[in-house]
Amino acid sequence: MKSRHILLGTIAAVALGAGAATAEGIKVGMITTLSGGGAGLGIDVRDGFNLALKRAGATDVEVIVEDDQQKPDVAVQIADKMIQSDQVDVLTGIIWSNLAMAVVPAAVAQGKFYLSPNAGPSALAGAGCNQNYFNVAWQNDNLHEAAGAYANSAGYKNSFMLAPNYPAGTDAITGYKRFYEGAAAGEVYTQLGQTDYAVEIGQIRASGADSVFFFLPGGMGIAFMKQYAESGVDIPLIGPAFSFDQNILQAVGDAALGVRNTSQWNKDLDNEANTAFVEAFQAEYGRLPSLYASQGYDTANLLLSAKAKADVADQDAFRAALEAADFASTRGEFRFGPNHHPIQDIYVREVVKEGDIYTNKLVGVALEDRGDAYAEECKM
Repeated sequence: MKSRHILLGTIAAVALGAGAATAEGIKVGMITTLSGGGAGLGIDVRDGFNLALKRAGATDVEVIVEDDQQKPDVAVQIADKMIQSDQVDVLTGIIWSNLAMAVVPAAVAQGKFYLSPNAGPSALAGAGCNQNYFNVAWQNDNLHEAAGAYANSAGYKNSFMLAPNYPAGTDAITGYKRFYEGAAAGEVYTQLGQTDYAVEIGQIRASGADSVFFFLPGGMGIAFMKQYAESGVDIPLIGPAFSFDQNILQAVGDAALGVRNTSQWNKDLDNEANTAFVEAFQAEYGRLPSLYASQGYDTANLLLSAKAKADVADQDAFRAALEAADFASTRGEFRFGPNHHPIQDIYVREVVKEGDIYTNKLVGVALEDRGDAYAEECKM
């Protein structure tokens, strides 16, 4: 397994705050998925993170990137090497919740900071929270809770629910049901990485459902959406952004048009930081950014905001600087709750086509200032 060390050069140095503390350099270990069906997610997190460092001219932040191959045992091996041999100060990058559960508890127990740009399992938001663990994306349930709230407003009364059988999948259906007020036409957990959904689509067809809530990120979502469109089943789909994100939409095509989905971010959010991010990402990589890219970008900017105020070696001061979340988020207003998970608005989006590109546009707000359901269980 090869490591890739990235020391970013100065492109457009920006001040990180007048009178800020002078901090030593930081070494970051990024464990993410760069191969297989989930590669697009990890690539976008990596690219968003690196773009933020490049735009800030952060020449004293070293990033070591390795591919976890979407395998928990590989992720654990990489984390051990990064902590013990590479002596990283901060870990980040994990996409999948089962990998986060395998890596994060041991990493923070060894005194390392972990900044999550994606996975937010309930176990790490509640009783398993830790003072050195920060989630910069969401708690897993959040976007699904918003989908449940949207289903109510759309008048759906009998939803069929579908998600893969791993921590984020169970959190997804739990979150949807927390806000959804109707009946369940069915509740099915599929295999993680599954690509054939003929059986599940048959169950949906026979269920009498008036809507289908599904959470199938990466290649799973592409396979399901294509097969669903080919099946002729015309029951409306709803879900979180993960199943309708930028990269997935290009692969799915017209089958996704008009579908409503929920997200804490979109490219047309009207704030200065987001506008600059979208333009810079397109200029740097020649494609529209995804939800995952925005989360990687925000994670890097959170890190830089803390670095501007404190040395990472002073853990108490660095932790306090992270908690302050003093950075310009692509989401606009951003703050942490008591369990180091975001409190933020979650929106409803609709899949549209702009020229030859499939993308999303904002159509409303599903939940305002939403924290998460597990914060009260966190005893930091």
